[in-house]
Amino acid sequence: MNPNDDPFEPSVRLPGCSCGRHADQAAHDAQSGRPIDHGDLGQLTRRGLEGAVMRALFPSDAQRRRFLRAVGSGTALAAISQLIPFGMLQAQAAEPAAPPEKRNLKIGYLPITCASPLLIAQQNGYFHDAGLQVELLKTPGWALVRDKTINRDFDAAQMLAPMPVSMALGAGSSAAPTVAALMDNVNGSAITLAMRHKDRRDPAQWKGFRLAIPFDYSIHNFLLREYLAQHGLDPDHDVQLRVMAPPDMLANLAGGNLDGFIVAEPFNQRAVFEGIGFIHTLSVDLWRGHPCCTLAMEADFASRQPNTYAALVRAMLRSAAYLNVPANRDAIVDTLAQPKFLNQPKIVVKQVLTGTYADGLGQVRSEPQRIGFQPFPWPSMAVWILAEMKRWNYIKGDVDYRQIAERVFRATDARAAMRKAGMHAPDEDMQDYQILGRKFDPKKPDAYLKALSAKA
Repeated sequence: MNPNDDPFEPSVRLPGCSCGRHADQAAHDAQSGRPIDHGDLGQLTRRGLEGAVMRALFPSDAQRRRFLRAVGSGTALAAISQLIPFGMLQAQAAEPAAPPEKRNLKIGYLPITCASPLLIAQQNGYFHDAGLQVELLKTPGWALVRDKTINRDFDAAQMLAPMPVSMALGAGSSAAPTVAALMDNVNGSAITLAMRHKDRRDPAQWKGFRLAIPFDYSIHNFLLREYLAQHGLDPDHDVQLRVMAPPDMLANLAGGNLDGFIVAEPFNQRAVFEGIGFIHTLSVDLWRGHPCCTLAMEADFASRQPNTYAALVRAMLRSAAYLNVPANRDAIVDTLAQPKFLNQPKIVVKQVLTGTYADGLGQVRSEPQRIGFQPFPWPSMAVWILAEMKRWNYIKGDVDYRQIAERVFRATDARAAMRKAGMHAPDEDMQDYQILGRKFDPKKPDAYLKALSAKA
């Protein structure tokens, strides 16, 4: 159940948009003028409770809609409220949480659009409402984020989705049990090329290119590797892959030291803004809904301070719900663009958030899913990450994919927190994906790797 779906509205089909013309009810409500306040946990909780009750009373959604059309929404709500004490249930669900064991938290982040849930949770007071005093610490690179988390300089951090997996396995660093409590975002990246390559857009022509990635253990590295391999190039021998901080990518692209890069926004759009590059491919076109960044911390964070963990997750879920309403995207451009956060031109941030953007080749394009803030940490995403780490020799030997994925990507905890907040959360941990046009079944990762090797 989407918290936007009004179960007492006969035109609404649960789940989904009431008119069938929008991606979800949030988009529908934003245009119809009937949105709920996604920063108000009470409204989210009430909507979730109402939806659960109506599903129980009317297992058939068509029956529910016929009933509402016959008696009217107001009459139905009044009658059912006589039997079901929504107010009391809402009050119970909203009972004050136990106070955090540790109120003052230091959270590291990189100034990229993926950090929006953290930045908006700070700006909108969601951390404060959860009883936390959070210091957000802008950090220049991912290796430093990793090291400061291991050394406990950070209580939690924004991390690229593969980082908690690699840290848990001791790949690239000493082993440090680490978990992803939530996804920060999905999609939100792109491949950008220097303007001098506007007539070399076929990846098969990229032999000898110098391409930057933000980190070895990044979704960007693995997606780019697969993209190159699909076009007949060996990413370890036919191109140079250079790990580089996002701002340095822009400087090196402008200076002719790079042919292109793959990185999170807003740096692809910033290259267009500066006139030094063009957007070749959005990452959403490689894998729609791919993981990008997570909210991560040491594995024993929740057991050492469960109330603090719950408060942090609760605040981040409020932020995700707010960010996932298209009508709110314009409203936060000024906030995110300011120097203390992303420090970017407003027009650059707006193009990323709204998905209407200049591609650097004279075209204005639209992709509403350019970046999303779906918070559920699917373990099946971690299975693909593990498969890629094995394929490109970051890990060796037999891999217990599911066990590692479910240990690192904390789906069970996230599911419980999301449902308590009245948000939709999937029942399962695994789902199939279409990645670069190929089906990935997380139950058969080795078969997937075998098929890729056969096509190499």
